[in-house]
Amino acid sequence: MSTPTTQTDRSLTRERFAVCAVFVAFGLVLGTWAAQLPAVKAAIGASTSGMGAILFILGLGAFLGMQASGYAVDRWGSARIATVGAAAMALALLPPLLLTSWPAVAGTALLLGIAVGISEVGMNAAAVEVERDYQRPIMASFHGMFSIGNVIGALFGAAAFSLGIGSVATAVTITVISLILASAAAPTLIRRRTSHPAAPPEPEHAGAESKTGIPKSRPRGRLALLGILAFLLLLTEGSAMDWSSLHAQEHLGGSSSSGALALACFVSAMTAGRFTVDRVAARIGPVHVLRGGAILAVAGLVIVVLSPMLAVTCLGWVVLGLGLSGCVPQVFTAAGNLPGSSGKELSRVVGAGYLAVLAGPALVGWMADFIGLNNAFILPMIAMVVCVCAAHVLAPRKPAVAA
Repeated sequence: MSTPTTQTDRSLTRERFAVCAVFVAFGLVLGTWAAQLPAVKAAIGASTSGMGAILFILGLGAFLGMQASGYAVDRWGSARIATVGAAAMALALLPPLLLTSWPAVAGTALLLGIAVGISEVGMNAAAVEVERDYQRPIMASFHGMFSIGNVIGALFGAAAFSLGIGSVATAVTITVISLILASAAAPTLIRRRTSHPAAPPEPEHAGAESKTGIPKSRPRGRLALLGILAFLLLLTEGSAMDWSSLHAQEHLGGSSSSGALALACFVSAMTAGRFTVDRVAARIGPVHVLRGGAILAVAGLVIVVLSPMLAVTCLGWVVLGLGLSGCVPQVFTAAGNLPGSSGKELSRVVGAGYLAVLAGPALVGWMADFIGLNNAFILPMIAMVVCVCAAHVLAPRKPAVAA
């Protein structure tokens, strides 16, 4: 696998590791937040819908942060924004895990969400640039590093519950580790020269009409379709991240450590899948990765909903995680390589996806108050069925034939 001749192998490898560190820090923070949700719910005495509202507020903050981050990436470069976002996330994790009233947790969740949004766009834009320099698919491996952070955060949460370690010690530990990762990545990322948006690696993505006076309409339409796919995929991923732990406790009568184990099964499967999907996508193409992954995700959700015991439920979360693992990276890579793509365009696709983080888990929470949390998983199940039908959106466009 050759690397670009415009950079030395060592500098490019350092940049890849630096971006990986930011993805790990991002996963650590979100994995810890998800594992601690039952403890937060108990600390503030919130109902399921009350916790859904907090998740809605966090998602709103993420969406606002993403919109600002797109412009910031174009002005100051993706590397700087990724570094700042990772450090901000680490610091913003502490307050919502330490406070004990609903208004205080809701307000600090908004700040955490803004930091999440800034970091999400910055690190994905940086990943697209490094992948472009590598000249081969590596985006899923970056998301795999995010999943590693998720696994560590979830397992650390399970161990903390089992050992009686409180939320304060857990939050402080994860914050310090995440700040160390961001600090280690900062020198390499800040020195990186900002890459200007390039044409897509495959000419057919742009289409022949990109040079005929109507360059904007088709890319914008494709951008909207990619945004819809990102929305549906992240609705499902966010629902699993935010509700798998509580589902194991409330629906199956499990302990706090059992809930953290359910979450760990999901994110572990996501991790394993993301470190293999780049090679799979190179062989069978992004359409088949998305369609097959969505079918597998539907099967996993069916297992979760019908399961009467924790072991089978964990199997369902594993199947769901494997199915979802390669889908979002394919969508983000396609968005980052659209003709004339910039930070603003990528932020729109990422932002559309995180509208699902804003609405999806909150809707599941509100539905759970009426039909139960287990039955509320019908929402992400429907989203995955739509993805099965719409996977052709990722198919490369063939050049238009001149009349």
